[in-house]
Amino acid sequence: MTTSVSNGVAAGVVSGHAGHSDHVSPGEIAIGVIIGRTSEFFDFFVYAIASVLVFPSFFFPFTDAYTGTLYSFAIFPLAFVARPLGTFVFMTIDRLYGRTAKLAIALFLLGGSTAAISFLPGYATLGKTAIALLALFRLGQGFALGGSWDGLASLLALNAPRDRRGWFAMVPQLGAPLGLIVASSMFAFFVSSLPTEDFLSWGWRFPFFVAFAINVVALFARLRLVESPEFVRLFESRDLQPEKAIVTIRQEGRTILIGALAPLASFALFHMVTVFPLSWVMLNTPERPASFLIIETGAAMIGVLAIIVSGYMADRFGRRAVLGASAAAIAAFSGFAPQLLGQGTGGEVAFMTIGFAILGISFGQSSGAVASSFSTQHRYTGSALTSDIAWLVGAAFAPLIALKLATTYGLISSGAYLLSGAAATLIALWANRELAGNRNNAMSPMSLAV
Repeated sequence: MTTSVSNGVAAGVVSGHAGHSDHVSPGEIAIGVIIGRTSEFFDFFVYAIASVLVFPSFFFPFTDAYTGTLYSFAIFPLAFVARPLGTFVFMTIDRLYGRTAKLAIALFLLGGSTAAISFLPGYATLGKTAIALLALFRLGQGFALGGSWDGLASLLALNAPRDRRGWFAMVPQLGAPLGLIVASSMFAFFVSSLPTEDFLSWGWRFPFFVAFAINVVALFARLRLVESPEFVRLFESRDLQPEKAIVTIRQEGRTILIGALAPLASFALFHMVTVFPLSWVMLNTPERPASFLIIETGAAMIGVLAIIVSGYMADRFGRRAVLGASAAAIAAFSGFAPQLLGQGTGGEVAFMTIGFAILGISFGQSSGAVASSFSTQHRYTGSALTSDIAWLVGAAFAPLIALKLATTYGLISSGAYLLSGAAATLIALWANRELAGNRNNAMSPMSLAV
């Protein structure tokens, strides 16, 4: 799948830009983007799955499973809270010492924080100190993610022909379902092949070790591209120029706000079909973890296909039309789909399949909405800040809120969170004239990058 996508992107880049480096081909750039995003989302999903299957009993054994899961989900959003702060700090490092230094520090911090979690003793050994360390390392993950923005997606977007911008916008988004497929498959293997006691003692740690190794590989792949003459040329031309975050906020605050609201439907659905259903099924049904993780893996494969389809749809009908239609679909999904989780395995499969199909169409084009349209001087920093805020508002607290609502008021109430995200997206699309094409500088190439 990755190879075919990369070849398609390569063809598009060649047709849209003639002057390329002799050392880095367009196909390599596309692969670098996918590798980088997949490694980041693999880290994300390894932690998310462990938050459901491991952390409630490992760090919160003093309470029942439901309350322990809520406590685990209360630590989960700390990464999203720390991410904007990381962007502020790492943009300074970028300006003073360059992108290579920023990426090296950020990705080693990300991998180090993830690996550190794998070595943590549980509550039985350290007591509340274990919980405090888990929270600290989770903050470290989010802070590091604030520095992981490398601009490679923008390098693709800047070369996109006008009639293929939707295709280029979806390429970076493939990293999310690919990361989930690898993480879910790995956990499914360990949880099914090990006795429960062994899995909770040491088996869950292996995916975190793998996450660190993948980060190291991704780091070198991305650094090779960041240091390429093509990327340096774009950087020096100020198309990818870092700027003080506070300056960008002061001058582009409205654009950042609207851009952060536009993908909320997609980002809310993101966690509603990845993290929340796993927690609900584990707490309220006799379903075995491995069985549901396999369902999740299959649904994520459908998500990959839907993201690819979103590229064709956006190029044919326009990104604003795709985002609006998918937001309406998410609103409809919120009205009936959560109840499917209470209908046995068939209902779970239906919920995950429909959810990932809609998510793929919406998430595949959400990158354009996230970055919105910035003046050249603010594009690089503005894109990173808008993405940080969108994830914080739209996704960080989704598992906690959805599980609490579903347990207190029934599954259908968890759809209220999705509905609020869909409403925010539709309002933002109406307000954002850049997406509607009502500004002369609408849909600048950089606006395609997350």
